Amino acid sequence: MSLKKTLVALTAAASFATAANAETLSVAATPVPHAELLEFVKPALAKEGVELDVKVFTDYVQPNIQVDQKRMDANFFQHQPYLDEFNSGRGTSLVTVTGVHVEPFGAYSSKLKSLDELKEGAVVAIPNDPTNGGRALLLLQKAGLITLKDESKITATPRDIADNPKDLDFKELEAATLPRILNQVDVALINTNYALEAGLNPSEDALVIEGSESPYVNILVARPDNKDSEAMKKLAAALKSDAVKDFIMEKYEGAVVPAF
Repeated sequence: MSLKKTLVALTAAASFATAANAETLSVAATPVPHAELLEFVKPALAKEGVELDVKVFTDYVQPNIQVDQKRMDANFFQHQPYLDEFNSGRGTSLVTVTGVHVEPFGAYSSKLKSLDELKEGAVVAIPNDPTNGGRALLLLQKAGLITLKDESKITATPRDIADNPKDLDFKELEAATLPRILNQVDVALINTNYALEAGLNPSEDALVIEGSESPYVNILVARPDNKDSEAMKKLAAALKSDAVKDFIMEKYEGAVVPAF
């Protein structure tokens, strides 16, 4: 056998051995940008012996349940305040592996060009989960539309509003449905992942949006028993690589911001 054929054979054998010995890591993720980021790092992880199995979910509950029940190894879709609230309410003990990015939260409308155009009694839709609903109200407070009884409460609900000069009518709905009902309300406060899925450009279409100082960093989440595994460490490192930072900056153009 020639040297060239020998080298080819050895390379193929090494590749086969790497594939055979690869450790599979299953991760639950919402489609944009989380699943996209995971798919981006998949080839690099494969070279390190980690086969990434990405399962896409469109809600904010099942990814945590799947990981807690050991049906999935990790998830990537949420921020720390949401995880804390979920653990408290569900009796789970999921943990943060690392922070990856921020998705600035925004207010959108198909009827208005500015929040100044909001009329008395206007209908405003916000997420119905505690942390994202509170996040929406904090943003509206920052925009000067309402005042909360506790001006820093991240789990605030419409019942916590102390001053509502325009008598805004708040509708609390599941976060994933908000882009679909945008034409049925005056304003909707939408998580950036769902806004991107709906073809909205947060940096251009949002009437008001969080700044880069947002504390809502999206995190990779696992269980206490597997958070320090070698495969999880490799995934965390891949998600915080320079290549991922460049990918985020180029693809999302400010709608998603690296947190590292």
